[in-house]
Amino acid sequence: MSEHTPTNSDRTPERHGSVGEVFLIFLRLGLTSFGGPVAHLGYFREAFVTRRRWLTEKAYGDLVALCQFLPGPASSQVGMALGLQRAGVGGLFAAWVAFTLPSAVLMGAFAYGLSAAGDLAEAGWVLGLKAAAVAVVAHAVLGMGRSLTPDVPRLLIAAGVMAVVLWVPNPAVQILVLIGAGVLGLLVLRPAQPEPDELDSLHGGISRRTGGVLLGLFLALLAALPLIAAFLQSPTLDLADIFYRAGALVFGGGHVVLPLLEAETVQTGMLSQDEFLAGYGAAQALPGPLFTLATFLGAAADSAGLLGAIVATVAIFLPAGLLTAGALPFWEQLRTNLRARRALDGLNAGVVGILTAALITPVFTAGVLETGWIAAVIAAAGFAALQFGKVPAWAVVLGAAGIGWLVF
Repeated sequence: MSEHTPTNSDRTPERHGSVGEVFLIFLRLGLTSFGGPVAHLGYFREAFVTRRRWLTEKAYGDLVALCQFLPGPASSQVGMALGLQRAGVGGLFAAWVAFTLPSAVLMGAFAYGLSAAGDLAEAGWVLGLKAAAVAVVAHAVLGMGRSLTPDVPRLLIAAGVMAVVLWVPNPAVQILVLIGAGVLGLLVLRPAQPEPDELDSLHGGISRRTGGVLLGLFLALLAALPLIAAFLQSPTLDLADIFYRAGALVFGGGHVVLPLLEAETVQTGMLSQDEFLAGYGAAQALPGPLFTLATFLGAAADSAGLLGAIVATVAIFLPAGLLTAGALPFWEQLRTNLRARRALDGLNAGVVGILTAALITPVFTAGVLETGWIAAVIAAAGFAALQFGKVPAWAVVLGAAGIGWLVF
């Protein structure tokens, strides 16, 4: 029997929801989730663990750990899994569309030259948003740390992971230290039979057979798309191949995908270096996943226009959907195994360490150290509002943007 005593926030909630409910919640998140993938995980935790109690802290930690191992955009994969858990396959699709749509539309508009915002890097509202990201991530790290590192061994695992990630900031290193955290958990953490309330179902009704088919489809597309594109000599299929490979082969998501996209678009002459950097700069200032840079690149590539934007966006996120839905049924079985549960406890401690490292750099570095004391005040006020005032994250984000616009 576990020593964990479930609290109200730990107890398993009602899982059944509608696709429309999932869409509306994720649309609001897509409009307000600034700050990059680590901040997105903080927004998701506040929305679905703290406020709505769709799943427990432990289940959320398990989910984040899985998505850290999968290639592709981790925060989007967590969102897809949450939608799947709530409303099945339709919920997965609704969560992805709603969370991605706002930034994809804005990036497509930017590609058509409809944005007149100019250089957004030093805009006051953007600086305010960076400070808000510090508050959101700090609040998430504190909350997850209390639940997932409640004892000295797990706290030490988290601290070790944080130190290594800060020392060697490389996505491959993150995967290795998470594996190490899982091994340490298996070896040194006390075995504990999970309470029933901790075993939230995450597979969303997908069987292992269906999961295997989806994983096979992921591999088949990865192998077949280059061949089909070369045989048919289709620019549209070329775009699909480029962006599918980018979404399928890059671990760490976000900024890590940039070198591959640059090589496939700029170095091949599809668009200029200046166009690429302009799109990247715009993506930094928008809410939602950074992978919507693909929308801009697809629209700008050889005047591919709307079709190119749609193909690139779908192609870069498709691997994430296939992998998430395909892996969850197997992950669900694994996480209920007693020995695997010990390893997962170590993995969850490692996730806390990775998020803490990300809080230090780049979130705190970009949001406060590079901005000044006013940003520090905004971040502190936002954290206090989240922690003590129970203010929703979206309100903190909007308030910080307004304050930044006024004072910077």
